[in-house]
Amino acid sequence: REHQMCKDDRFLQKNWPSIKKAIQYMLDRDPNLDGILEGSQPNTLDAAWFGKISFISSLYIAALRAGEAMALEMNDGGFASTCRIVAEKGAKNILNLYNGEFFIQEEDPEHKDVIGVGTGCYIDQIFGQTWAHWVGLGTLFDREKQLKALRSMYRYSFVPDVGPFRRHFKAGRWYAMKGDGGLLMCTWPKGGKRDKWEDQWQFMYFNECMSGFEWQAAAHMIFEGSDNPDILQNGLVVSRAIHDRYNAQLRNPYNEIECSDHYARAMASYGVFQAVCGFQYHGPKGMIEFDPRLTPDDFKSAFVTAAGWGSYAQKLVNGKHHNTLDLHFGELNIQEIRIRHNTEDHPQINLIIKGKVQDFESETSGRGLLAIKFKSKKIKAGQKIEIHIG
Repeated sequence: REHQMCKDDRFLQKNWPSIKKAIQYMLDRDPNLDGILEGSQPNTLDAAWFGKISFISSLYIAALRAGEAMALEMNDGGFASTCRIVAEKGAKNILNLYNGEFFIQEEDPEHKDVIGVGTGCYIDQIFGQTWAHWVGLGTLFDREKQLKALRSMYRYSFVPDVGPFRRHFKAGRWYAMKGDGGLLMCTWPKGGKRDKWEDQWQFMYFNECMSGFEWQAAAHMIFEGSDNPDILQNGLVVSRAIHDRYNAQLRNPYNEIECSDHYARAMASYGVFQAVCGFQYHGPKGMIEFDPRLTPDDFKSAFVTAAGWGSYAQKLVNGKHHNTLDLHFGELNIQEIRIRHNTEDHPQINLIIKGKVQDFESETSGRGLLAIKFKSKKIKAGQKIEIHIG
């Protein structure tokens, strides 16, 4: 993400040796290189879990795919190949953690009293895929199973009023109270929760509604909503529940408390904004993408790039598509724009940059997006790019 949000590749050139070393550290924690981590796995819930954990291994697979992408840009074919091979194995082996409805933790029999989620439906169970979407890495493993897992997460863990749940499950902090809706951290709809876990103080986390985790799950749901309207709606419901909890009449809307005031994880809310916009950006490659999940026939949003920001709009008028990128501040180096449009009927496409018609080449990507490529241009504040189709 940091590399993509740069004007050029100097950040990656400078930091690649350290980045590669960090990824190699993770590879070394996977001695059989099967793409699934085992052994002691410290994580954000303040304890080390053991066994095979879809949550942590999905992040590992995402890191490998990110490593592959960066290695290719650095012409490090050997390391790219290593990352790709292990990621492919992980994509296959993580499916062993799918129980037909969602992804779980396969516990280590030698550490059964150590806290974990086991057969629980955990909010971050496929967190790695969310990160992969945020940085344009595509689908990491079986999408249909992931979609089922997202539906199960909403079915088993979203509550429109957390009050009755917390009357029964008292451990945990009250980030959501009576009358508040939220997505619970973990539930055990199929059983399997160990009593010994409740003796450990970290167990309280599983009863809570922490907005940083909720925003992550909502972002994943919304990303997948381009062709799954029910999952899109579920993601919007989770987002609205957080918004309502922090209504200014009730609480500070600028301070989503999680562990402490102004806790950074709540900034994952930007990931929901990105998902709604279907926004991707790669500054060094001069590529920007918009694929809105909501009202695509009449859509407008802000966007932020490495050295500028502005607004993007697309509208369908009398069967013709009008797409406009306005830069309001800074500058933008660009040579490729990706938008969603069905070009099977070979419609007329006009590209206008800074008021002048431009030559371009176009192709359809594997995800059905229209990629419009042209000679690199520098756009400055007050200038715009227009694409008219039809």
